Amino acid sequence: MAVTETASGARSAHEGILRRQSARELAARTYARALPIVPVRARGLTIEGADGRRYLDCLSGAGTLALGHNHPVVLEAIRKVLDSGAPLHVLDLATPVKDAFTTELFRTLPPGLADRARVQFCGPAGTDAVEAAFTLVRAATGRDGMLAFAGAYHGMTSGAFAASGDAFDVRVARLPYPQDYRCPFGVGGAYGAELGARWTESVLDDPKSGVPLPAGMILEPVQGEGGVIPAPDEWMRRMRHVTESRSVPLIADEVQTGVGRTGAFWAVDHSGITPDVMVLSKAIGGSLPLAVVVYRDDLDVWQPGAHAGTFRGNQLAMAAGTATLAYVRENHLAERAATLGSRMLTQLRQLSREFPIVGDVRGRGLVIGVEMVEPEGGVEGAEGAGASEGHLGGAGGLDSSVGLGPAGDRASLAAGSTVARDLARGPRPAAPELAAAVQRECLRRGLIVELGGRHASVVRLLPPLTISDEQAAAVLDRLADAVEAVARSRTREDRPQQRRRPSGQGDRAERAG
Repeated sequence: MAVTETASGARSAHEGILRRQSARELAARTYARALPIVPVRARGLTIEGADGRRYLDCLSGAGTLALGHNHPVVLEAIRKVLDSGAPLHVLDLATPVKDAFTTELFRTLPPGLADRARVQFCGPAGTDAVEAAFTLVRAATGRDGMLAFAGAYHGMTSGAFAASGDAFDVRVARLPYPQDYRCPFGVGGAYGAELGARWTESVLDDPKSGVPLPAGMILEPVQGEGGVIPAPDEWMRRMRHVTESRSVPLIADEVQTGVGRTGAFWAVDHSGITPDVMVLSKAIGGSLPLAVVVYRDDLDVWQPGAHAGTFRGNQLAMAAGTATLAYVRENHLAERAATLGSRMLTQLRQLSREFPIVGDVRGRGLVIGVEMVEPEGGVEGAEGAGASEGHLGGAGGLDSSVGLGPAGDRASLAAGSTVARDLARGPRPAAPELAAAVQRECLRRGLIVELGGRHASVVRLLPPLTISDEQAAAVLDRLADAVEAVARSRTREDRPQQRRRPSGQGDRAERAG
């Protein structure tokens, strides 16, 4: 009886908090609508709600929690500062805590940048870092316009939003971002990336393009909110050459991709490029608000007070960030993310073979996307689902056997490759309502996932880098069960489907929860 009353009280408290939130908070709230939970405790991958339910969190604060919730090294770093009596708010004054953070950050930077870098502590959000980077390159070049890419997301302040894919601001020229499944040129692969690169060169070099030489180019090595789209490494190198040869500073937005998430410490490390500017936030604060801009020293044209901010000296965030950066580096968590992420992608692609509502599975490291599509009008079953793997070829979405350039891909297409057949059919329409249904079914099974993509049709996984093999298996099981439930509902099939689970045994989900 007491247990029943306790459970009833917990549910009542849970529901009351949600009701008050709905009555008091703004209509623009997002995660709270799709994920009606009230977290009260958390550790690692696991969150416990006020109603007593436990969840596996593959949202990770939108990628903020590189080490998961309340990691011991983060808590220890925070307690150490609190117990020391050090000031918590110091504007831009020098402190031992800041010095330790900067030293650790510089230790991880791409070769060619660390030895001549400057760091700017700005406001605590990634969008603040983007705004600061824009102001920096405009001051350094004396130019005004910016180049950005379709599908991008750089933040919600005016300048950052103007460079994002949802905005319509003519001061920002938007370029095609390479992708395979929904290639803007309809070809995908290396040839699609080549066409995008040529488009960029044409925009910059054509005096009648309507786009004057810009102050900078900003790009994401993996578009996260845009639908988990990894940029091909060769295309990244091409963008570096395009910008460098025209004296256009290249800004890498590593707000979501940094600190090991993609299988390298910074996502630009995959391609070996050195950007002129990097904007960093989310994971670098170890779960607390922190954002910085790192840039080449010859761009350092600021005058004192030219770009300031009150909350740029968060000592607790710097301490937590130092602990996180060091732990990821010392424990080789980027390499772990590469290995585990590749395994998870391979297992998830089984879903695209079994369920026509899964159009594409893609990602890099531990940023993974599953795009939901309408099943009608496409080739169903294993043969039709092969489109996903045909498009995904290699890391970054390219078939490693085809170089960046038209010749190789034209030959491949002429030979009647899987990609050519799939592109002739075209991808099926995005299905945001099915993605939302999968998210709901995941939550019912104790799994928290995020949605993204151009049409909010991509189910996104951003687990902490500390996720265990057993927990990864549980995540895959619950996601597979959710997709199966939605597929059954969508096709109105009552008979159970026999399938092999992507990760092995179904009871792993219960053990890992």
